[in-house]
Amino acid sequence: MLWVIVLLGYFLGSIPTAYIAGRLLKGKDIRQIGDSNVGAANAFRQLGAKVGTTVFFIDASKGALAILIAQIANIPQVAVLFTGAAAVVGHNWPVFIGFRGGRGESTTIGALLTLITQPMLILAGPAVLTLFIKKNVTIASCVLFIPLPLVCWWLGAPGLLIGYSMALPCLVGFTHFLRTRRVVDTLGTGSA
Repeated sequence: MLWVIVLLGYFLGSIPTAYIAGRLLKGKDIRQIGDSNVGAANAFRQLGAKVGTTVFFIDASKGALAILIAQIANIPQVAVLFTGAAAVVGHNWPVFIGFRGGRGESTTIGALLTLITQPMLILAGPAVLTLFIKKNVTIASCVLFIPLPLVCWWLGAPGLLIGYSMALPCLVGFTHFLRTRRVVDTLGTGSA
């Protein structure tokens, strides 16, 4: 039962919201436009603000729903955390479109908001403000994720959740690094 829930988290995360929105609403493959990322930021830039915002909320809901299903199934806390991580992994490497997805920011936000609601809400204001001022998702994510473990500790969150508040954003950062490096390598090869 436990691994079925974790696997369900992966498949839930694998639903490629930006890809589906691009195909259905604009007749475009999101993997072929912009930065080729199958996520909310690329959808926002390439498919429009309404589509991008909708993709963000649906992708965040995937992370939240994975956590809620795991909690309802009454599996151990560690397995609940694995289910949330599996949803992010599914978003980043979705089985439905050849394991090429997004970076996982939205899905991570949904999972963390469900688990550590108060710290996430405290940091949401500065992160959203940074997004509006800088118009840069990466900088806004740093404002949200970097101080998160400290805010969790300050509010007395259990050590396991403090660790998770570091680990899940690190998965996002690792994915971002892999995708950015691939783009730089491609550009370097093309210009040689």
